[in-house]
Amino acid sequence: MTTPSGLSSFARDPDEAQRQMDQWAQGFAAKAERYQAAQAQTEQLRLTATSTGGAVKVTVGADGGVTNLEFTNKARSIPLEELSSQILSTMRRAQAGIATQVSEVMTEQLGDEDQETRSLLLDNLRTRFPEQDDEGTPTDDAPFAAPEAGPPSTPPPPPAAPPTPPPAARPPQAPPRPPSRPGGPDEDDENSPW
Repeated sequence: MTTPSGLSSFARDPDEAQRQMDQWAQGFAAKAERYQAAQAQTEQLRLTATSTGGAVKVTVGADGGVTNLEFTNKARSIPLEELSSQILSTMRRAQAGIATQVSEVMTEQLGDEDQETRSLLLDNLRTRFPEQDDEGTPTDDAPFAAPEAGPPSTPPPPPAAPPTPPPAARPPQAPPRPPSRPGGPDEDDENSPW
């Protein structure tokens, strides 16, 4: 008789059940080792790009974070605004290769295993780090296109003036000082709280 869970073979032959469970556990352990190896190899990835003029060199890790930034002497003659733009575009070009490199690591370590998981991970990386042209602008096949130029926006109105505070209240008056004792003030009166 087959049990509802389909485990009838386990009930009939305990030795076979133990062998299948051991095999199943070994399969999971081997899979975990492959994923750990893929993660370790991915964490070691470094991608480097150099700006068109060669003034800037940026290296990023698999998470997209900058791990190294170098300038040549050419950078000294570049206006700061342009240098800033070169740094960002060079960083984006380095990041654009992340999905490809991670895909290669996953293929090497995992083969055809877990295609759905791999597809989700790589789609996420391609969205975060789209392919770039030489200027660091996303290419046409990248998930994000450059924003379209629309009519110039009108500047926002100036902020409203803060409300006028109410007139200051008069500070409370000190109570009148009691008359001094006949015969003049005592030394103790100055220190007396009464």
